[in-house]
Amino acid sequence: MPANRPALLRRAVAVAAVLPLLALAACGYGSQAGADDTTKIVAGAQKVDGLGSVRIGYLGNLTHATALVGRRTGFFQKELGGTRASYAVFGAGPSEIEALNSGSIDIGWIGPSPAINGYIRSGGRNLKIIGGSASGGVKLVVDPEKITSLEEVRGKRIATPQLGNTQDVAFLDWAAGQGWKVDALSGRGDVTVVRSDDKVTPDAFRAGSVDGAWVPEPTASRLVAEGGRVLLDESALWPDKRFVTTNIVVSQRFLRAHPKAVEAVLKASVKTNAWINANPDEAKAAANRQLGIDTGKELPANVLDPAWQSIRITDDPLAATLATEAEHAVEAGLLHQPDLKGICDLTMLNKVLRAAGSRPVDAAGLDAG
Repeated sequence: MPANRPALLRRAVAVAAVLPLLALAACGYGSQAGADDTTKIVAGAQKVDGLGSVRIGYLGNLTHATALVGRRTGFFQKELGGTRASYAVFGAGPSEIEALNSGSIDIGWIGPSPAINGYIRSGGRNLKIIGGSASGGVKLVVDPEKITSLEEVRGKRIATPQLGNTQDVAFLDWAAGQGWKVDALSGRGDVTVVRSDDKVTPDAFRAGSVDGAWVPEPTASRLVAEGGRVLLDESALWPDKRFVTTNIVVSQRFLRAHPKAVEAVLKASVKTNAWINANPDEAKAAANRQLGIDTGKELPANVLDPAWQSIRITDDPLAATLATEAEHAVEAGLLHQPDLKGICDLTMLNKVLRAAGSRPVDAAGLDAG
């Protein structure tokens, strides 16, 4: 690799991170709460830490089910009492990290790669991972007329959501494991990686401009509804089929200034996750209803049902797999060897879990700064 390649890669990833911000520039960071909202404050309810509101961010997809369901059912608002839960919905992780860093949101649900990149770029000063949310829900879906086996992926055009994003890194790592050479920056090699927004990937797949995609839900199930076939579920590549898809992050400044508010959101998250796992059908309907409000359209049953089934809701941030995903990014040439010690602070989560009668979770050594 040329000596200047890491710098080029960093610049390319930075450009990819900025593009979603340009699309949001006219209306600020993320779309705000609409008229059909569930943030009703009970008369006389006390504010937490004296705050008027806590600003919560998440992405409008099913792997952020905790945020979708917690909002729709009012779990967040109930725990925050007289402090209003306000929301911003993002189209991509980098724009959400930018909003967290700028103070436009306080807490967010986000994937591992944006969290890692945000932590590293700030020198470990801007965010902490404080809880888990989802595992799984990522698949390689292909056109069965073009690809019938894993070996036949070689030489084909495979879409990932964004250069350097979680699924992009996963696909590059998997391709390297097959012995294939791919230039991470250009996406060219034994297989061609096409960086494509999840919103347009189904159209590209239908038109035949890509032969498959390594994508999260519900995009994977959308492709199946278009005639695609699941060739590989990423969970099959991980021990116990568990790997982090979505975690909870908080601004370090907000965490220091308002620990009671952060604890209230974590309590709501743990209660939401318990309710989701105890009431999967009701939770699926609630998530889809909120998704419809956020994106303008609910998912049809043939997309919603298989997508929901492949996602595992968890309080555990699965920190060990976070470290592994960072190693994959290093091996792909998209990241210098990072020091992730201190990226996690699970003290408050474990306090909440113990109070709920649940076992504490492990930070895998990533909680020591």
